[in-house]
Amino acid sequence: MKTSRRKFVRDLGVSAAAANFLFGLPSLGWAASGSSKQRVVFLFSPNGVIPKHFWPEEAGPLQDLKRILAPLEPVKEHVLTLQGVDNRIKGDGDGHMRGIGCLLTGIELFPGDVQGGSDTPAGWSMGISLDQHLKNRLQAKTETKTRFGSLEFGVMVPDRADTWTRWSYAGPNEPVAPISDPYQMFDKLYGQTQNRAVLASVLDELSDDFRKVESLVSPEDRHMLKQHVEMVRSLEKEIKAELQHSKTSQDTEQDTGHAVPQLAPNIEEENDNMPQICKMQMDLLLSSLINDFTRIATFQITNSVGNAKMKWLEIDEGHHSISHEPDSNEEAYERLIRINTWYCEQVAYLAQRLAQTPEPGGDGSMLDHTTLIWTNELGKGNSHTRNDIPFVMVGGGLGFKTGQAINCNHIPHNRLLMSISEAMGFPEKSFGNPNYCGDGGLSGLLG
Repeated sequence: MKTSRRKFVRDLGVSAAAANFLFGLPSLGWAASGSSKQRVVFLFSPNGVIPKHFWPEEAGPLQDLKRILAPLEPVKEHVLTLQGVDNRIKGDGDGHMRGIGCLLTGIELFPGDVQGGSDTPAGWSMGISLDQHLKNRLQAKTETKTRFGSLEFGVMVPDRADTWTRWSYAGPNEPVAPISDPYQMFDKLYGQTQNRAVLASVLDELSDDFRKVESLVSPEDRHMLKQHVEMVRSLEKEIKAELQHSKTSQDTEQDTGHAVPQLAPNIEEENDNMPQICKMQMDLLLSSLINDFTRIATFQITNSVGNAKMKWLEIDEGHHSISHEPDSNEEAYERLIRINTWYCEQVAYLAQRLAQTPEPGGDGSMLDHTTLIWTNELGKGNSHTRNDIPFVMVGGGLGFKTGQAINCNHIPHNRLLMSISEAMGFPEKSFGNPNYCGDGGLSGLLG
């Protein structure tokens, strides 16, 4: 199709928001050509895991997944578990602070005035995080540059800016704040949405626009359009339900017209919305990847020492509080298993959506070209260990051999960060603290 983008938008009358997606369809002639896309999404959940119900029984081909990882069973052939990866970074800050602040940076925290539960106070990280490093490298090349470079999603991350709430860093002393409000994220992605009522209207417009071009695209692109419309409609239903709830619960504000409903600042009310917010953010992340708005993203569910009360699992105590209980407390032990299984369900949801979505302009599914990296600031909550940090990868974006469990025999996690950068096409002699990088990446282990 030889027409210009501007003429296409004018002649068909599609919105700018729809155009952003349509320009990426191969059969319309504007999709970027060249080598296959590679995408990486880093996902965080807090407070360690229950190792006995998390790690596979033995190294080698993945057999039956343990209880916490069971939600990944439908995509097991795409799963890679890496046991024996240790965060050895020392210095200032308590275990939780160094756990999250050094997780993607691989380097110490600056001295500061944030006092943790123990140890010395600390500040921000001394270095760039891997997600931002990859963003910069990809943005420096015309063929891999995207609209945003990276996107930072959050779910119930506190508004306060401190070492426990940040894991992405643009550089030393430069934390990157995640966006935890899905309406704000939608506004960032699609623009011109001043409130949720307008946002719902934009979604209606998007669906109408996609119908206008169905006859112009290939069957493969038509299938992708259909999936995208279904995702948009799902998001629209969530928004309209929230609007209706807001209308009935805020009678005193009826005279304000389209007031912007905000999630209440009360922790418990935010807490109760957590599953819905998580799904909306996952859908927006999927949309941004389909549109090629970014190839690098972080998805942070709560924060280090996150104390979510998972009432939808019939758990009234906060996650962090329960994580300090001894293993002999059978009731707490069981609740922690259920909590971590719920986190895994969120990862599995995104993995399955990617597996169901054809790769735009390429072969296979989007999961074949995307790697999800699910991790944590601790190996186990009640010991505060940073040995055996959970690293579970899902997808083929990095080219690592999946469908297996690897025991890395307690290597510094810096070497894994180096391996990820190398797999993305950017080999580095070190990443983070060079003292933990001496043996290089893990190409021999990862295949």
